[in-house]
Amino acid sequence: MTPRDRLRDLFRQRALQFGDFTLASGKKSSYYVNSKKVLFHAEALTLLGEELYAATEDLSVQAIGGLEVGAIPMAAAALTAFHRHGRHLEGFFVRKQAKGHGSKELVEGQVTAGDGVVVIDDVLTTGGSVVQAIAAVEAVGAKVLRVVCICDRLQGAREALAGYDFRPLFTVRDFGIDPPA
Repeated sequence: MTPRDRLRDLFRQRALQFGDFTLASGKKSSYYVNSKKVLFHAEALTLLGEELYAATEDLSVQAIGGLEVGAIPMAAAALTAFHRHGRHLEGFFVRKQAKGHGSKELVEGQVTAGDGVVVIDDVLTTGGSVVQAIAAVEAVGAKVLRVVCICDRLQGAREALAGYDFRPLFTVRDFGIDPPA
């Protein structure tokens, strides 16, 4: 079994839930990919870091991150993998709202104008959350080189990200689910 296959199996076993769910997009779904059940598992996080490295190693990138909360452990996994491969990388996360104190910034971490960044997210349906993260990093002058998610639910994210290099690690089909038409 390859590391990618093992990561896919961990997502199937730990993250996939069936029932009646309302997604962040507001859409109703009979299944839910709860990535937090996987993102705090040592083996899965290590495997994910390597997959994120493989999905971005061809880039001259300065930082990786995305919208809180899901992107925070993902960024940590990627940073660790980049370090293991002898490459420097900064991490960041985008707040859903700026804090009313301190720096009051939406983007936390080392992202500056001119930086090439990868924006990451765990599960994408319509892509609204990742578009919010992209807008925040572009507002500080960074250039989005690629968008990577763990799972694309195949319900509009690719279309919302038209013009960006979008690369999901998996789609719901990899988990044995056919998306609604």
